[in-house]
Amino acid sequence: MSEEVVLDSSAILASLNGEPGHDLVAGVVAESFVSAINFAEVVSKLVVAGMPEADAARAASRFGCQFVDTDEEQATTAAFIHAETRRAGVSIADSFCLALAKTRSSPVLTADRTWKQLGVGVEVRLIR
Repeated sequence: MSEEVVLDSSAILASLNGEPGHDLVAGVVAESFVSAINFAEVVSKLVVAGMPEADAARAASRFGCQFVDTDEEQATTAAFIHAETRRAGVSIADSFCLALAKTRSSPVLTADRTWKQLGVGVEVRLIR
């Protein structure tokens, strides 16, 4: 049995778009989690890229990872992470991804190389 991981929006989008790193993401989908906030970000980016809304929602929901609703603990942790990292360019959506990983004590998969330098108590694994 593989360990669980949290997926950043960039990892899901790389997988859906067949970008470099998609094979690594495909290998962990069954044991992976995504926050509601990052799910919204994935759907939004697909729509902005030109995919019809219904198709974007369907593609994201069929991706196969487990969807995690945001709760008070995750939101508070995300707020603390965001306050600490916003100057490094970490968005509030990024902070929710990191908060989910932190609260679950799970590593996070991302394409964002800057996350390796954040030092927020989360193991960051790069997909490329």
